[in-house]
Amino acid sequence: MCAEAGTAPASLLSLDGVTKIFGGLIAVNDVSFNVREGSVVGLIGPNGAGKTTVFNCITGNYLPEQGDILFAGRSIRGEKPHAIVELGIARTFQSIRLFSRLPVLENVLAGQHCRLKSGLLASMFHTPSQRREERKAVERAMEELAFVGLAEKYAEEAGSLSYGNQRLVEIARALASNPRLLILDEPAGGMNDQETVALVDTITAIRRRGVTVLLIEHDMRLVMQVCRHLIVLEHGTMIAEGAPEVVRKDPDVIRAYLGAEDEM
Repeated sequence: MCAEAGTAPASLLSLDGVTKIFGGLIAVNDVSFNVREGSVVGLIGPNGAGKTTVFNCITGNYLPEQGDILFAGRSIRGEKPHAIVELGIARTFQSIRLFSRLPVLENVLAGQHCRLKSGLLASMFHTPSQRREERKAVERAMEELAFVGLAEKYAEEAGSLSYGNQRLVEIARALASNPRLLILDEPAGGMNDQETVALVDTITAIRRRGVTVLLIEHDMRLVMQVCRHLIVLEHGTMIAEGAPEVVRKDPDVIRAYLGAEDEM
């Protein structure tokens, strides 16, 4: 969706005062931010800052104790994860979650489950409409594999791929669900330098497709290359927000990462 000439893109995702508590631990404390449509936004911070907990609140894995989460103007607080995927939010995980013994193609096809319309009877009797839908699903899955550069590996077991390529399969699977917002949790984890360079190109290409991206990433070189806006957490609390060149000079951010302002 393109903004009208002279206007800023609308906020696709909005968090308003989101708080998540585990026992006596406040993992996320009154966090509010917006992700504009068509942007690539980085959610960064030291280990234990609450970044993945924020992601899990957005995707329905956790229910916040306080606050609201809006997607395309609709509250998704309390929605189940599968319903959130159907609304147009897809994600990858910090730990790879593939069906390691199934072919790569089957893993990507799993991402389309929420978009398939054929019911149980149609699938049992392989009706013409079900066969057409299945062919289209395979074509779409192959398109996404080609997009991430893995089309030739479609028949290989997912678990046999390199760690970096398994991450790309996860991205292809997420894209196969036709998301408006793609949430990436440390996508460069386990990648070598060459794979990380390719990932930068992939994320840029995803944005050009019109898909908004929100990512957690510890590789700051990647973050600085692909993100135009950063949100920084420390101990579950937002301590900075803005353009990368501004955030990297923020004294609170320097302290959070390095412990002393003069070390940046």
